[in-house]
Amino acid sequence: MPRPELTRAARPSTVSIAATNERGERAATPIAAEYALTIYLDKREIVTLMTMAAAPEALVLGYLRNQRLIEDIGEIAAVQVDWETDAAAVTTRGGAHDVAALMQRRTVTTGCGQGTMFGDLLHSVEQARLPEAGRLACSTLLRLLDNVRQHDSVYKQAGAVHGCALADGEGNILLFVEDVGRHNAVDAIAGTMWLEEITGTDKIFYTTGRLTSEMVIKAAQMGIPFLVSRSGLTQMGYEIAQRLGLTMIGRAHGGRYLLYTGEQRFVRDQLDA
Repeated sequence: MPRPELTRAARPSTVSIAATNERGERAATPIAAEYALTIYLDKREIVTLMTMAAAPEALVLGYLRNQRLIEDIGEIAAVQVDWETDAAAVTTRGGAHDVAALMQRRTVTTGCGQGTMFGDLLHSVEQARLPEAGRLACSTLLRLLDNVRQHDSVYKQAGAVHGCALADGEGNILLFVEDVGRHNAVDAIAGTMWLEEITGTDKIFYTTGRLTSEMVIKAAQMGIPFLVSRSGLTQMGYEIAQRLGLTMIGRAHGGRYLLYTGEQRFVRDQLDA
């Protein structure tokens, strides 16, 4: 399968400003960077995302994939990010299909930095098939949480960002992305998985953000059966996860967690205390 031509236009994740602390001392302080990036698909404006721009090309790919604007990465000839124009130009090999119809049908969501879902994602997610055989042990979950805790992150320096991680079946972090919106971070990981042909069937997805319907849908679209968050969940997120049989764990922090759905895949081994 031909790979798209990509720029490498990542920007610094933090910028430094002067701030005054509680003692009246003025000092340089890192804060999270934020940029507007407008995606053009075959010269048609699609959306403007507010992003930290740590992985802009992967973000664009993941957005197109998760919104189902492009079904096959082989259709994409190039993704060119230009910060002089704050634009990402996506060129397809044969022209994108049905974009106008998809853009007319959008659902406002809770997503930070996005807020829309194209097409019939809420309905088509029912077609997702998650593997039944996979298991997640409590010891693996706790190992993942410890790995996330120790991971070097912009959040530790500056706060104000969400982080997402893709982990293997042993809880080892394979990909870690932070952005100003949790859905941007998800999409950047989805884009990398798409580009590198990484399957999700034996993976665990971790997010610092809440588990909404859109987060559950995106995990299912990536074929990932395990979704973990340090935050809570929404009613629709819970209902969709139940229907899909997705194993969803929230409030996961410091050795504590709540198992919401998919208990059939969860194994309470000797480290479960």
